[in-house]
Amino acid sequence: MATKVETTITPARPELLHVADAVAREKGIDRDEVLTAMEQAIQKAGRSKYGHELDIRAEIDRSSGEIHLYRYRQVVETVENDATQIDPKGAARIDAKYKVGDFIIDPLPPIDFGRIAAQTAKQVIVQKVREAERERQYKEYKDRVGEIVNGLVKRVEFGNVMVDLGRAEAVLRREELIPRENFHQGDRVRAYIYDVRQEVRGPQIFLSRTHPQFMAKLFGQEVPEIYDNIIEIKAVARDPGSRAKIAVVSKDSSIDPVGACVGMRGSRVQAVVAELQGEKIDIIPWSQDPATFVVNALAPAEVSKVVLDEEAGSLEVIVPDDQLSLAIGRRGQNVRLASHLTGWHIDILTESEESERRQQEFKSRSQLFIDALDVDDVVAHLLVTEGFSSVEEVAFVPLDDLTGIEGFDEEVANELRDRARAWLEKRDAELTQKWHELGVDERLAEIDGLNPTMLVTLGEKGVKTLDDLADLASDELREMLPNQKLGEADANAIIMAARAHWFEGQPAPAPAAGAAEAAPKA
Repeated sequence: MATKVETTITPARPELLHVADAVAREKGIDRDEVLTAMEQAIQKAGRSKYGHELDIRAEIDRSSGEIHLYRYRQVVETVENDATQIDPKGAARIDAKYKVGDFIIDPLPPIDFGRIAAQTAKQVIVQKVREAERERQYKEYKDRVGEIVNGLVKRVEFGNVMVDLGRAEAVLRREELIPRENFHQGDRVRAYIYDVRQEVRGPQIFLSRTHPQFMAKLFGQEVPEIYDNIIEIKAVARDPGSRAKIAVVSKDSSIDPVGACVGMRGSRVQAVVAELQGEKIDIIPWSQDPATFVVNALAPAEVSKVVLDEEAGSLEVIVPDDQLSLAIGRRGQNVRLASHLTGWHIDILTESEESERRQQEFKSRSQLFIDALDVDDVVAHLLVTEGFSSVEEVAFVPLDDLTGIEGFDEEVANELRDRARAWLEKRDAELTQKWHELGVDERLAEIDGLNPTMLVTLGEKGVKTLDDLADLASDELREMLPNQKLGEADANAIIMAARAHWFEGQPAPAPAAGAAEAAPKA
């Protein structure tokens, strides 16, 4: 409980309220926050006069501007600070109504602000108003991330442009400027808010003109169909100041998304190009089919064929020989932007390179079957032509797949399968002996997804224990096993299986001594 008693007050000070109203309007903050800052300034001056150890509080009447000054003391069982506390006996001598937890409030005479006190009060008011202004800026702009704003260049510091947004100041860092772009004090600038952070020196509003979404938002301003959500921007890739690609799709089949973004005689896209300092923009129709999307993204180059590897997340694009330089672009720009736009790793080959590679693969696979299955080149060529690429496929495919090949009866098919399985058993035995000799932990062989060939390769590269394997990242494991076509999900599963012993509450035991010597010899 806190009961205030009558006290001598200062005369009405309406000028205080006028000042508070003016500051609130100028800074865009609440009037009450300004008056609270004034109260804290008066409290500080009061403590300077009556004692810094006292709990002195000031109040400004919100209607008249009158200033009240009080000293607060709390009633407590055990007094630790005589300046701000009083025991129940002492409180009872003042008034029997006071209980533990109550505040005794004593009025103080008004203070006459001297020069130093007035200066101190001014500093406190300025500081509190600045803090309130910063808080207002942060609340106003924290939800505006992703918007385009217009401002005036206030100053340029070490290449960073300070932008006056009217009610706040933002920073446009040098690396967020389009190359060869220069601003001077007083220039108008349009930029994208990509981050707003509350830092020690106040809220910081970060702008960008190189962010991919800056271009997307510019199209949203120039193309009504995008603003109305009839056309959707699916992806953007930029090489700021040079070239960009944007993928669009229409939700209305009667509207051409590319044509709408280009505009009559290119008016819409040219408005964006002008804002981006002449950056060349390719507008690409988006497609749900990755192969079609990549073909569109590589425009203006023509594409002959696309080979998709979903597991590896990559695409192989075959182009006519005379289209290679166009597909790759200057310094690889076209294929790099297409890769960023589609999210696929793109490898580009010419038709002659792809033909040469196919012939090489045909020869190498044929030779593999000749050596492994002890057959002549006619049989080997037939297997390759029918799509067989490994001995494992011959060993374990259904019998009908082999008898379906022209000239292969059931006897020939069974013989080929038997030879393939015998060759695989012999190879695995040799590989098993080898990884034992390399000192690879037996428990690695128990992990699903690791075959003897992988174990030998890992052993040769120093990965011999569960901990060695568990310490790898998925991309490191895939780099170690480039010929195994290991997908990222499979690599992660193998590594997590190796880490399983970490969560059992005890370290993995060391490999048994003499494991290599005890290994079976082929």
